[in-house]
Amino acid sequence: MNWINNVVRPKIQRFLRRETPENLWIKCPETGSLVVYKDVEANQFVIPSSGYHMRISAPLRLKSMFDGGDYEEIALPEVQIDPLKFRDERRYIDRLKDARTKTGYQDAVKLGVGNLEGQTVTIGVQDFDFMGGSLGMAAGEAIITGFETAVARKTPYILFAASGGARMQEGILSLMQLPRTTVGVQMLREAKLPYLVVLTNPTTGGVTASYAMLGDVHVAEPAALIGFAGPRVIEQTIREKLPPGFQRAEYLTEHGMVDMVVHRHKLRSTLAELCRLLTKQPAPGPQNRAEAQLPVPAHA
Repeated sequence: MNWINNVVRPKIQRFLRRETPENLWIKCPETGSLVVYKDVEANQFVIPSSGYHMRISAPLRLKSMFDGGDYEEIALPEVQIDPLKFRDERRYIDRLKDARTKTGYQDAVKLGVGNLEGQTVTIGVQDFDFMGGSLGMAAGEAIITGFETAVARKTPYILFAASGGARMQEGILSLMQLPRTTVGVQMLREAKLPYLVVLTNPTTGGVTASYAMLGDVHVAEPAALIGFAGPRVIEQTIREKLPPGFQRAEYLTEHGMVDMVVHRHKLRSTLAELCRLLTKQPAPGPQNRAEAQLPVPAHA
């Protein structure tokens, strides 16, 4: 046994080594520069130097929208797990268990009801961290529950979309959610209630082909990727180079597919103003206009 190498050196290394949190620094996906995590956290997960909008968790998104961060979380219906007994490299049920352990959610969508600048609204949020925000039976039921809740409580419905598309492990049962959620949109229309969609990065596939593009107003976060197939797939199919910024929020706004691009810092006030306009509500008092000062959980 080498006493110097096996005993003394490890003790010295343990003494000198400083514990550094894994999330002390993060890299900006746009510029590649390192940014202090706490600075990004305090800036609603927008990189201060570049303005790049990072993904934000569903619970944090809900807290950031409602007055004071207070809201009622809506219970979601249970659905059959792994109805097709699907397996590829791994069993689908094992993938679900891993996603639930990692995120703490049952599936990709969360719902809440609360006040937005004094007006009661229903908000649904897709979380990309849960299997890419994919649309399966559970997510479809959650989206429809959001429509039903908005109709029952006579509130506007705001949906934050973030998804890679339909969940292939559920096959045709996943694709059935496209017409089902479209019926939910129609329920809201018949009740003459506003339906606002916020398109975040990315919103693609069957989600874009259904409820994400059926809103009364489509708002997008800056540089969000929005489309059905991805740019690389389109280029390979048509064998042509796509124009710069193709399928990004700003490009789609110029071409009429998206109504407006709104910075995350102004999103709350913009959505509140749209809800007031569409429901013909009076402007709120100064106390309701104040932005909620919300603590940001470190794990968000």
